[in-house]
Amino acid sequence: MTDPKDKHPLYRGPGQSRDGDRAPRPPRRDDRQGPRMPNRADRDALRTSRGDEPDRQEQMRPVKPKEFRIYGLNACIAAFKKRPESVRKLWLLESRIPKLQELLAFCVKNRIGYNVVENEDLEKLTGSAHHEGVCLALLPQPELNLSQWLMNAPAGGCLLLWLDGVGNPHNLGAIMRSAAHFGVQAILLPKTSALSHSGAAARVAEGGAEHVPLIRLGRTDNAIAQLASAGFTLVSTVVRGGNDVFRSALPARCVMVMGAEQTGVDSELIAASRLRVEVPGTGQVESLNVSAAAAVLLAEWRRQNGTS
Repeated sequence: MTDPKDKHPLYRGPGQSRDGDRAPRPPRRDDRQGPRMPNRADRDALRTSRGDEPDRQEQMRPVKPKEFRIYGLNACIAAFKKRPESVRKLWLLESRIPKLQELLAFCVKNRIGYNVVENEDLEKLTGSAHHEGVCLALLPQPELNLSQWLMNAPAGGCLLLWLDGVGNPHNLGAIMRSAAHFGVQAILLPKTSALSHSGAAARVAEGGAEHVPLIRLGRTDNAIAQLASAGFTLVSTVVRGGNDVFRSALPARCVMVMGAEQTGVDSELIAASRLRVEVPGTGQVESLNVSAAAAVLLAEWRRQNGTS
C-alpha cells in the first residue's frame, strides 16, 4: 500500500499535490523573448512587399463563391429558369406559393432550403418593400472580361452598350430590361464602376439580367483598341451638339456609349467615337433619364439593323 506522505517524484497517490514537481508553464507568446513565428497575414504582406508570387498551396485553395440575394417575382422566376443550379435558398410569402410551385418542387427534390415567411421578414432580407413576395439566394453570374467575350463574339450585326459613369443600380436594371428586349449582346462596365449584379438591379430588370452578360473592362484605351480590332464602332450619346439619332446611320457592329446624366460621356470616349448622337426633343427638359434614353437609342439601332 502506498504512503500518501511519500515524496518520491513518480508518486501520484491521493492527497499528493502536483504543484511542487510540475515543470513551470511556458510563458505566453507575448512574454517570449525574440521574434514570433509569422502567421499567414504576415507572410502575404511580406510576399506583396517583395513582389513575390502567392504560395502555390494558397493559389490552389478553392475560393467559395459568394451568394447574393435577388428579389421580385419575374427576376426570381427568370433566374430559376435560366440557371437552376445556382439556387441556394428560397424565401416566399404564403400568397406566392401557387405562382412558385415549380420552384418549390425543385427545392424539395434537391434538398434546397425554403422558408414561408411574413412580409416584414422579406423586407429585412431584401432591404426593400418592393420584394414582390419572393427572395432567392443564389450564386452570381460571373463577369467576363472583354478578351474572353470577343473570342466568341457573334459575326455580323451586334450591339454592345458601354455605361460610362452610370452608378444607380435601378438605372442598370431598367437598362438591362431594355437591352434584353432589343437584343443587346453585352453591357460593358469600366473597371472602376460600382455597378454589378444586385437584387435591386435584378428586380427592375424583370428577368432581363439573366439574358445580358456584364463585361468588366480594363484600361479604357486597351478596350477601345480591342473593340476596333473586332470591327466595332463607338457611338457616343450627348445631350447637345450631336447628330439626330433618327437621321443618322448607326453601324451594324455598334458600341453605344451612355454617360451619367450629370457628367456625360468621358472625353476620351467621345474622341474615340466615330459618331455622336442625341435624342431630339422639345427642349422643355434638359435630357432624358439615362435608362429612358438607352431604350430610345437601342430601339433605333434595331429598327435600322433588322431583327437578326
